[in-house]
Amino acid sequence: MLTKAQHILQQYFGYSSFRPGQETMIKHALNGHHALAIMPTGGGKSLCYQIPGLVKEGCALIISPLISLMKDQVDALHAHDIPATFINSSISQAEQQKRLAQLQAGAYRFLYVAPERFESPEFMRTIQSIPLSLIAFDEAHCISQWGHDFRPSYRSIIPNLKRLPNLPVTLALTATATDEVIEDIQSILQIKVEHTVNTGYARENLHFHVVKGVDKKEFLLDFIKSRPKESGIIYTPTRKITDLIYQLLSEQGFQTAHYHAGMSESERQLAQHRFIEDEATIMVATNAFGMGIDKSNVRYVIHYALPMNMEAYYQEAGRAGRDGEPSDCYLLFAAQDIQLQRFLIEQSLLEPGKKEREYEKLQAMAHYGHTHRCLPRYILDYFGDLAGEESCGRCSNCSEEGKQEDRTREAQMILSCVKRMGERFGAQLTAKVLNGSKSQKVLELGFNKLTTYGLLSDYTEKDIMNWIHYLMADGYLSIQDPKFPTLQLTPLAYEVLKGNQTVSMRMSIEQKKNQVDVDEGLFDTLRHLRKQLAESKKLPPYVIFSDTSLKDMCRMIPETQQEMLQIKGMGEKKFEQYGTLFLQAIHQYIQDHGPIERQRPSVQTSSNKESKNMADQKPSYLVSYEAFQGGRTLSEIAEDRSLTVTTIKNHLFQAYKEGHSIDWTSFFDGETEKLILQKHEVLAEKKLKPLKECLPDEMTYSTIKAVLIKHALM
Repeated sequence: MLTKAQHILQQYFGYSSFRPGQETMIKHALNGHHALAIMPTGGGKSLCYQIPGLVKEGCALIISPLISLMKDQVDALHAHDIPATFINSSISQAEQQKRLAQLQAGAYRFLYVAPERFESPEFMRTIQSIPLSLIAFDEAHCISQWGHDFRPSYRSIIPNLKRLPNLPVTLALTATATDEVIEDIQSILQIKVEHTVNTGYARENLHFHVVKGVDKKEFLLDFIKSRPKESGIIYTPTRKITDLIYQLLSEQGFQTAHYHAGMSESERQLAQHRFIEDEATIMVATNAFGMGIDKSNVRYVIHYALPMNMEAYYQEAGRAGRDGEPSDCYLLFAAQDIQLQRFLIEQSLLEPGKKEREYEKLQAMAHYGHTHRCLPRYILDYFGDLAGEESCGRCSNCSEEGKQEDRTREAQMILSCVKRMGERFGAQLTAKVLNGSKSQKVLELGFNKLTTYGLLSDYTEKDIMNWIHYLMADGYLSIQDPKFPTLQLTPLAYEVLKGNQTVSMRMSIEQKKNQVDVDEGLFDTLRHLRKQLAESKKLPPYVIFSDTSLKDMCRMIPETQQEMLQIKGMGEKKFEQYGTLFLQAIHQYIQDHGPIERQRPSVQTSSNKESKNMADQKPSYLVSYEAFQGGRTLSEIAEDRSLTVTTIKNHLFQAYKEGHSIDWTSFFDGETEKLILQKHEVLAEKKLKPLKECLPDEMTYSTIKAVLIKHALM
């Protein structure tokens, strides 16, 4: 049966091999073992039940917490010619009856339902009367009382399932689960430890950044202006802030949608539709938006303020880069964010014990905002994932985005002050004492008489608060009671006070622009075709092809069906539907703009590891530019970097557009430049192909492009 599963993977989904964990989960399902998968967002969890559902006889029942997720998944299955449907409150009673009748007639291989559907006697009678291939709990952390998005309706399904005479194998899938949540899911669904697949939480294509000390609105405007074509989500802490940011971006002319629980159902559906269909490139939303959103081409997620816990943050940030392409996750952090979340916890209806746990989770989230450790490493440690390196080389703490400074002296002053204040007060009062404040509370408690009073008066209270939070995040200071956060020294603190350990802290960062390492004109052409097809078929664009597939086409420049089938995500079914259209679009683009040299696949060996590490630290085009400026020829750079000469030339052109100087004599002489400019000026249709036809045959497209780029004509 596994051979059949591999054939389905290629035929329907266009992949030649399974991702980590998928094959093991599929084996468990085919062997009749209840199983749990913990895989990162974008790790391919849906294939863990979709492929067994196609191999086994009967209908696969998928329990999903959100209506939007159901529609996305069903649309994607329809795009592969797989019969599927959903039943939920978004369709009329008559339509529900029709789909139940079709279900009984064996019309569907997959049925998506919300947990509340199991309260319907009619629904229960229907599924009792049909063969079920499997039952899958998507977003399975919702079933655990310790999960960050616990839903009692999810848990209430279990008694109803146990009454099914035809109960099949049960699968549970989630992207975020602490050890406690994993154990809870295993217990509820009777899943053995040996049938639990945990591939870890790492998302190597995501670049994490923490930004402090900036005007948040200005940051958003500058960031979005630098990425006008990219799709992104901005998460905000309250409905009011959502509306304000939506209005700000809309007034600046950005294609923006917004989403929060205070909007009507129809307004939310319209907003989500605009975002999914690429009609709005930006979604501004509270955490009411997005769980299970399957949009694959989100290039960035920005948290406008600190989320309440790491589980929520990582799941929301993980909506970026589901297609595996490099994407960015920014947290705009300010100390007052902590107070807002603490207030929201206090106002909640949680019982006291659960409130305490939420305070603890908030404290861990605050530490993330202040730590100077590798950000992905901090996240992985939180979830108990010990795999991977100590430094990712990509996040704002590992890269050169922030300057690391020795703050041992300041740390010793802070730690000493905490000790002299009796370890009974919080960060704000400690900062006031060190700053030399004459506030009433400082004077009433006599802290103006401490030897540490005013030791850091050359700095602002904000600076001192930031340092205190760094010390908390990295384990020099602890808080025993998160609700009343009083500072206490840890054993590490005493090592600093004794002079046995130094303390370094990383300061502010700036955002960097993502670089597209393909011909951007061709990529835009293929995106436009994808959008047209999506509109005609009433499907989200990413269901046609992901950005990864389009970029593969731009790199490989396929000319035949066989070459097209080597593209990621291009199975036989997809080629039958769309392959020829995209081949024609690529051919036409080359006719109009000149040939594009195919990129060779990059193979990392010991001889090119150094250049690979360099590429991890800076944009790829700058690596090529600096090598060129250092005297390397185009051919030598291409060989070193396992790229083509055409790609290296495009890197240099991009560097010039970004403000770097280039010696153009390597590309053309004065006579050539003059001739190209003369022909371009009189040309009615200012495209590359007609321009080349007016020039001598020996003049290459690269030479023509170089002249036009130098004079800002393309």
